[in-house]
Amino acid sequence: MDAVRLIVTSRRALAGGGGAPEIMAEVWQAQALAQAIGSRLAVAGPPELRGEALGLTELAGRGCGVLDTPHLATEDLRAAQLTDLGDARQALLGLGGLLGEVGIALVGLACAADDEGTYWQCMEAIDAADESRDRVRDMLRKLVDREEAVPEREAG
Repeated sequence: MDAVRLIVTSRRALAGGGGAPEIMAEVWQAQALAQAIGSRLAVAGPPELRGEALGLTELAGRGCGVLDTPHLATEDLRAAQLTDLGDARQALLGLGGLLGEVGIALVGLACAADDEGTYWQCMEAIDAADESRDRVRDMLRKLVDREEAVPEREAG
């Protein structure tokens, strides 16, 4: 499945809510998807994005690592369904939105947390999602710079 469709699926699932365990599972899924997209971009994306994409892969991996791994069947793991990156710009725009929504969901969970462990898990996951989103923004800026440079090279 292509990245944009998986991102849309993740956004819908996150918006669907549920209890804290379901939301945490969706946050983990989103971070795993960000990690997979970063990995794809690092290997096969535009050369200008490869360094930032590696950083995204590491940050999203940290985001998964601070959360309890949900019990999912392999076919339910969205990151494993990623077969095509599609348009990098569209994928990054959608991923940036998803990571923003992840942060908002985590703030809600942290505010409602009954125990300190859950609270700090949310805080660390918020930090990872925010840093991942920053990487996505950096990659989008590099794509814009690249697109602006193409007409200049063709004119010159």
